[in-house]
Amino acid sequence: MQTQANPTPADRAPAVAADETFDGTWPFHAHYTHAPGFKMHYADEGEGPETLLLLHGEPTWGYLFRQQIPAWAKHTRVIAPDHMGFGKSATPPDRTYWLQDHIDNLEALAADLDLQQITLVMHDFGGPVGMGLAARQPERIKRIVSVNGPTPFGQPDLVERVTANVGVSPWFQWVMRAEAEGTLEQVLGHLGYHILSTLKLNGFVRNEIVTDTWIKAYGAPFPTPAQAAGGIGWAKGFATGAHRFENPTPQVKAAIQAKPALAIWGQQDRTLHAEHFLPLFSQLFPDAPVHHLRGAGHYSPEDAPDEITRLVLDFLVANPV
Repeated sequence: MQTQANPTPADRAPAVAADETFDGTWPFHAHYTHAPGFKMHYADEGEGPETLLLLHGEPTWGYLFRQQIPAWAKHTRVIAPDHMGFGKSATPPDRTYWLQDHIDNLEALAADLDLQQITLVMHDFGGPVGMGLAARQPERIKRIVSVNGPTPFGQPDLVERVTANVGVSPWFQWVMRAEAEGTLEQVLGHLGYHILSTLKLNGFVRNEIVTDTWIKAYGAPFPTPAQAAGGIGWAKGFATGAHRFENPTPQVKAAIQAKPALAIWGQQDRTLHAEHFLPLFSQLFPDAPVHHLRGAGHYSPEDAPDEITRLVLDFLVANPV
């Protein structure tokens, strides 16, 4: 999707400098891979044969997991990539930003880094991206963790549940209305300016976490309409039906269902309602634990950082396979 008629070379580059720490709140060294065909950023902390692969969604980046990364990295390798058009990754103007593109990019990163024994930790659209990787390369996956992140994997009622969620989600209702009115790209083209209202619409509970640094960190990747292509693309892809979910074979589905899994869900999520999306998880993993965070919203790593840190560490210890 192209958002600018004559993009300049600067529009192709990451909007956020590699050494930007946002007043020390993001202290992690920047790593990049060009394997997906653009400059894709990722944090790489800790070490070990296993990898926690942290997948953000709309309109965040690895910064969402900044409070969990140091604790988790004491126990295992932690990689937090930024999807194309988000965070410190580039926003190429000649690419589309559909779900299948993000799966392609993640698959390229996993191959380039030769990631094995992956525990997927997935938030928001990081869920379908991570499950897409699992459908394509199940042999790389060791565990599944959903943190307010859908787990589409060929469930027969997927479309029904997504449609029902639109009926109660202010964000998705706005997306559909804005696309119909022709204003979606205009509004999300100024995502850097609208970042606080966008995050609040999607849902976080702890207003006290909002500081100038926090707003800057989430808004910095989107200084121009051209560099907001990632945020625009995810919303537009949903409104127009351009996203393509991976549909695993029966053999792959069985292989993934045999993996240890955990769901953590902020119950005050106004964007992805638990009643519609947690059943998708439970259909795949009927015996897996589900933790409801009553004081947390959609951006639960922000609302309940310590609880999520602990739940994931306990899950790793309980499932050392």
